[in-house]
Amino acid sequence: MSTANGGGTAGKGGAPKGGAGKDGAGRGRRTRASGGGPAAARGGTPAAPAGGPAAGAPLTPGRVGLYVLLLVAGALVAAAGSLLQAAWFPGGLLLALAGLGGLFHGGGRAAGTAGGVLVPGAAWLVTVFLLISDVRPEGDFLFGPGLGSYAFLLGGIVIAVICATGTRLRAAGPPPGRVGG
Repeated sequence: MSTANGGGTAGKGGAPKGGAGKDGAGRGRRTRASGGGPAAARGGTPAAPAGGPAAGAPLTPGRVGLYVLLLVAGALVAAAGSLLQAAWFPGGLLLALAGLGGLFHGGGRAAGTAGGVLVPGAAWLVTVFLLISDVRPEGDFLFGPGLGSYAFLLGGIVIAVICATGTRLRAAGPPPGRVGG
């Protein structure tokens, strides 16, 4: 092991190189193995990163208001997306799915929990399936039997699952310990 950059062998005076000697001159200097967090500079173990609220975060009035807003936004994006995907087939479908991705990802980031994705996802799902099942006596219904309608339905569900899983992984954070080799 090399001793040039604090490799762990003793320097002059018997103190480890880069560490605090008899006069304490090396205090605060971090070695490669000590980590880079603020707790490592104090000599403790690095703390877990402070992400958003925990998975079981308490319901505050602000969080309830955010969920209500996401519920309404999910219903509005479902109605707009169902009309848009049929209007301009390839571009409208992509735009509708991009709007869904933005709503689900933004809801997850704003709430910091999987509930921020699940609330607008549930509102979208209920609205879309109510729009599908509503057949008027004249035989009209909002979704036509085409590839775009099925791609919108399946794509929206897939995007909601991806965003909910990503939110859950972000909330867990990286595992404690050294990162890298």
